[in-house]
Amino acid sequence: MRRPRKRRKSKGTAEHLGAVLLIAVICVLFCFSGVFASPEVVYKGPKPKKDLPAKLTALGTRPAGAYTYNRRGKTDPFKSFIAEQEDTTKKERRKPRTYLETLDLSQLDLIAIIVGPKGNFAMVRDAKGLGYVIKKGTPIGINGGVVRQVKEKEVVIREGSKDISKKLYALP
Repeated sequence: MRRPRKRRKSKGTAEHLGAVLLIAVICVLFCFSGVFASPEVVYKGPKPKKDLPAKLTALGTRPAGAYTYNRRGKTDPFKSFIAEQEDTTKKERRKPRTYLETLDLSQLDLIAIIVGPKGNFAMVRDAKGLGYVIKKGTPIGINGGVVRQVKEKEVVIREGSKDISKKLYALP
């Protein structure tokens, strides 16, 4: 004769039962936690001010023998050296706005000068043979040059100059 089999509980049922009990306990704790809280709000007020020593309260006075920093002739200790180098490289790499700013002055030939009541104009020609009209204030040259004057027989251009440290200085 066969024996009747005993039914075993599956593992999944036991795990689900434990999870349900845990959630029930957490819900009960949250529900009853509001019961024990105090409904009154207590205002404590501002804290009293601390008394400072007399030597710190007097403005502009320093104790004898205190060191004072004099920045004259010294570099700023909080300024980055890297940021300084980036600023100078950005200034040197300024994009030219016109074609004339991409040419060196030695590549241009003065062709004509027009003097009139509405202003003086000049015409320059590049190595390709193309002509350009310039007047006072026209940017020209790779060193940041500007046309200062257009006279009857000459064109005056102010251009910057680079020193040993590669800084660009505008000449008067």
